[in-house]
Amino acid sequence: MTTDTEEPTLTVDELAARAGVTVRTVRFYSSKGLLPPPVIGPRRVGHYSQEHLARLALIEELQRQGMTLAAIERHLQQLPADLSAQDLALHRAVVASWAPDAAEDATRAELERRAGRPLGEEDLERLVAMNIIERAEGASGTAHSSGSPAAPDSSGSPAAPDSFRVDPALLALGVQLLDVPLAHESILAARGVLLEHSRAAARELSALLREAVGEHESVAAVKSLSAHMQPLVVQALLTTFQRSLKAELREWLKES
Repeated sequence: MTTDTEEPTLTVDELAARAGVTVRTVRFYSSKGLLPPPVIGPRRVGHYSQEHLARLALIEELQRQGMTLAAIERHLQQLPADLSAQDLALHRAVVASWAPDAAEDATRAELERRAGRPLGEEDLERLVAMNIIERAEGASGTAHSSGSPAAPDSSGSPAAPDSFRVDPALLALGVQLLDVPLAHESILAARGVLLEHSRAAARELSALLREAVGEHESVAAVKSLSAHMQPLVVQALLTTFQRSLKAELREWLKES
């Protein structure tokens, strides 16, 4: 597995497979300057890192948002040059936070190809717990991540065995987290804490919004205000959470 401190190890074919795009797409983005050049190793083979993978996911997300290549280039130029793969994944998550569902259907073989490694049942359960994948109905007889069976696919047919819904851009980050020494129960508990407090914050913010708008505003006015507020609220929540987490970690390290 490639990390921020390891040498780049992905070939262009592996990078394309992990990102769910073609090699031609990778080379096209590189020719436009959207992806930095690979590290050239022995036999003149280019090797790519997790930063390349995360940047590729961000580019794909920006395209899904309707941005042109010229706009994406300007956007990337404004980012700090030393962003890590985790920073880029976080940035992509903020960009995608108000976009339509980007999840895709994948078989287990496709999931493992995207992950770049075999995935055992324990790995799959951890990815489900992190809400990165969902098992479709009939997949190894296991429930949907919410605890109830998933619906058939869009065609109305029962889901194939070992069929999953996956967020491609978050999969790479989830695969890295598989090697973090946390028990499955701890991941579930952490997810529960995040859901509980994020829903509470959403309820309180919605109440404030309703009070600010008033009962006599039109539906169009409410939607317009919500559209303007949502990016600001997401950024504020993210910044506040990051600062709070850093403060808690500093206190923890002081005590240990």
